[in-house]
Amino acid sequence: MKRLFLTLTLAIALTVSAFAQKVQLHLIPDSPTATYRTGEQARMKVIALDCGVAIYDAEVSYEVSEDLMPAREKSTVKLKGPEAVIKVGTMKKSGFLRVRAKIEHEGKSYSTTSTIGFDPEKLEPTTPMPKDFDEFWQKGLEQVAKVKLNPTMELLPERCTEKVNSYLVSYGNINNTRMYGILTVPKAEGKYPAILRLPGAGVHAIGGDTKHAEEGVIILEMGIHGIPVNFDAEVYAALNRSAAMGSYHTINIDDRDTYYYRRVFLGCVKGVEYLLSLPQCNGKIGTLGGSQGGLLSIVVSRLEPRVKASVIYFPAFCDQEGYINGRAGGWPHTFKWEGNRTKQIIETQRYYDASNFARGLKAPVFYAFGYNDITCSPTTTYATYNIITAPKQICVSPNTGHWLPSEHVTKMWDWIINELKK
Repeated sequence: MKRLFLTLTLAIALTVSAFAQKVQLHLIPDSPTATYRTGEQARMKVIALDCGVAIYDAEVSYEVSEDLMPAREKSTVKLKGPEAVIKVGTMKKSGFLRVRAKIEHEGKSYSTTSTIGFDPEKLEPTTPMPKDFDEFWQKGLEQVAKVKLNPTMELLPERCTEKVNSYLVSYGNINNTRMYGILTVPKAEGKYPAILRLPGAGVHAIGGDTKHAEEGVIILEMGIHGIPVNFDAEVYAALNRSAAMGSYHTINIDDRDTYYYRRVFLGCVKGVEYLLSLPQCNGKIGTLGGSQGGLLSIVVSRLEPRVKASVIYFPAFCDQEGYINGRAGGWPHTFKWEGNRTKQIIETQRYYDASNFARGLKAPVFYAFGYNDITCSPTTTYATYNIITAPKQICVSPNTGHWLPSEHVTKMWDWIINELKK
């Protein structure tokens, strides 16, 4: 362990990106996995570099907190030569500790963050499942099943490649609305598996995924807001600034029957029916998405039994009631504010919590996230992963936030394409 600790220290000291800021501050846990047992004392080595050269004898301030919780310790440590050690401490229960460190150098401030886990595989959601959860969503499925697809398809020549055609598509959804997306289909004759690619939060244009379609899969990259996805960027920017769409996740937040995401969830489920209607589809369907898209990937896989595999990365809406129970809750952090903790909002959100959908997953899952994620916290994402009983594979990036390393992106795409081609 100590040898690895030293090796990691030297590796970081000798490796500096050509595009990195001038001063870098590094925190290195003394566990090679950034994971500990509860009760085990954790330490972090801190190193400061200026253009790759160690800064000597400087003072580093830091704070330690549980995931998304107020700081439980604030202190400083002096670099003894080029390094120092922070005694992070431990946790008596499963969870995560986050260290934020800062250094002042030549009149500027530089900071970094590192997060470590304590028996995270034992975390469980705190959000209960309503007794009529399945009944509620079954009624929704029956409603959307009665909606005719009435699909539209418009070729987008400027987005086609030598091997793939791109289309602006739409189909019917509940409440006389439509779902829009960009469909990419291999040009070569044949039958292909299909992936429903689900979007992160916000209102934005969609480009379509020709890159992965060229690997022999159909991809429907979805929008969720009932508007075309190929407008100019300024249209979506204006919508994001608007009072309604800028916080669409709060629309009818206290009414399970009219909450904004009910139409979204059912419309995404309808996307499987749309893909299966395509003559080029061979019947094998997968879902893929991160953040809000991770939530939607869980939901569609749970409600649509024809889904064969799902990629879920740092999903939103996981264990939202964590905040009510003294720990981190999932994005959009509804219950971080006590004013939202009304009986009606709490009970409504239980029907939309990702953890309650995750309990019923059947298809194989590829699940990925990072410990440093402060948008969709590792406490909530790991707790949700732990209750999945379907075949599953986890890919953890201890030092990443709300993003994935390129290697892990490649790994998740390889996984789902291989699953669908079995």
